[in-house]
Amino acid sequence: MRGVKTRMLAGAVVGLVGALACFGTEGDEKKGATVEAEVKIDPIYRKYEGKVALTEDEWKARLTPEQYRVLRRAGTEPAFCGGFWDFHNKGIFVCAGCGAPLFPSGKKFDSGTGWPSFTQPVVKGAVVERKDTSHGVDRTEVVCARCEGHLGHVFPDGPPPTGLRYCMNSVSMAFVPQSKLKELGYTEVPTE
Repeated sequence: MRGVKTRMLAGAVVGLVGALACFGTEGDEKKGATVEAEVKIDPIYRKYEGKVALTEDEWKARLTPEQYRVLRRAGTEPAFCGGFWDFHNKGIFVCAGCGAPLFPSGKKFDSGTGWPSFTQPVVKGAVVERKDTSHGVDRTEVVCARCEGHLGHVFPDGPPPTGLRYCMNSVSMAFVPQSKLKELGYTEVPTE
């Protein structure tokens, strides 16, 4: 009986810590945003040929502290806290760092993990996968092909047809609704 109580108490503490982590620090409410909100999508990827390479100071000026921690330092937001884990609007998810198209809304699914999950990127080459052995675990990290910002990880436990689960951090992405695609120049990007 004592072991059961200990496990229940440990579970409650972990849940409380996770819930408190969702609130962040003062002024750190943006965990993933849409164009209608305060985020301005600047399709910087259209302004440059090749990769987007900024200095650390330029990244810090461009991103919120939480976006910088996740995108540039390979951080992870807590599960069930990001703005896109339970988000079902039509459009595309783009990199919060450089505006490059990443995932269509039509490839998003509910993985039950608390992070937005997708079966595949918007186009082949939109993301880059690389080996990640941090935290003593073998995983596959997913970064933006344009600016190399950390997005999350991909796992081989997704639904058909790919069998993949691209498990992303909401704060690493911004969302462009279908109604704003043409206005912002994302006309060639599929949403399904």
